Amino acid sequence: MSADFWAGYISGAAGILIGNPLDVLKVRLQSGAPSAPPSTSQFSSAGSLIRGVTAPILGYGALNALLFVTYNRTSAFLNTNPAGTPTGLWSTWLAGAIGGLATWVVSTPTELVKCRAQLSTSSSWNITKEIVRAEGIRGMYFGGAVTALRDSVGYGFYFWSYELSTRFMMSRFKQSKSSGQEAAKVLLCGGLAGVVTWASVFPLDVVKTRVQTQVSVFRGAESEALLGGSVASAETAPLKRLGAVEIARNAYRAEGAGVFFKGLAVCSVRAFVVNAAQWAVYEWIMRELDPERKVGI
Repeated sequence: MSADFWAGYISGAAGILIGNPLDVLKVRLQSGAPSAPPSTSQFSSAGSLIRGVTAPILGYGALNALLFVTYNRTSAFLNTNPAGTPTGLWSTWLAGAIGGLATWVVSTPTELVKCRAQLSTSSSWNITKEIVRAEGIRGMYFGGAVTALRDSVGYGFYFWSYELSTRFMMSRFKQSKSSGQEAAKVLLCGGLAGVVTWASVFPLDVVKTRVQTQVSVFRGAESEALLGGSVASAETAPLKRLGAVEIARNAYRAEGAGVFFKGLAVCSVRAFVVNAAQWAVYEWIMRELDPERKVGI
C-alpha cells in the first residue's frame, strides 16, 4: 500500500491513544448525561480514561488512512498550477472536504460505538453486537448524515488551516533548517489546525453526539436510555429516536445557544495535543517511507 496510507493509519491510531481521556470528558459534556463531577465517578479508574478506545483505534486508523489518501489524490487532481507551485487554498479546502466525506463509511459506526461506550459500562464489542442484533448493519450508520456533514466541513478547514499556517511559518522563518525547528513548526501548525477544525464544526459535533447517544433499543423486553431516561417496555412503549434537526431544536429550547459549545474548551486542548502529535507522526513516517516525495501538504 502507499506511504500516505500507512502514515495516515499509524498517525490516526497514535492520536487516539493520546487524546482519548479528554475525548471521554468531551462526549460526556456534550451528551448532557447526568453524572458526578469529573474528579470522582467519571475518572475513578484507569479503565475509565480509555473507555471506548477500542473502536476509535481500529476505526480511526483506517479513517485517517482513507482521509489522507483521498485528500492527496484529490489535491493532485485539482491542482492546475504549474509544477512546483503550491495548490490554491480553495482547492486545499475542497480536497479536504472531499477527503472528509469519504471517511463517512468508517467514521459513522466508529463514532456511534465510541460515544455509547463512553457513556456506559459495556465494551465496544458488546455495544456493536447489540446494535447489529437489534437493528442490523443499518443500525451502525445511525446519525450518518450529520456525521458526514461534520466530517466534510471539518476536514476542509483541517487541511486548509494546516496549509495556511505552514505557509505563514515558512514566510516568517525562511532560514529555519534545523530538525528541531522543523519539528516545532509541524507541531504548532498541526495543533492549530486541530483547534480551527473543531471550532468550525463544534455545534455539529454536539448535535451528532446527542443524536447517536439517544435511547438504544435492544432486542428483548426492555430498552435502556443512555442519557438517563427511564426504562420502559419496548413492547408497550415504542421508542422514537429524533433526527438531527429535532435534536438541535430541542437542545436550544431547553439549554439555549450555549449548549452547542459545551465541552469546547476541553475539545480545543485535546485537538491541539492530538493533532500536533498526529501531524508530527504523519510527516515523520512519510519522510521515512517516501523520502523523494514532498511530505505533508
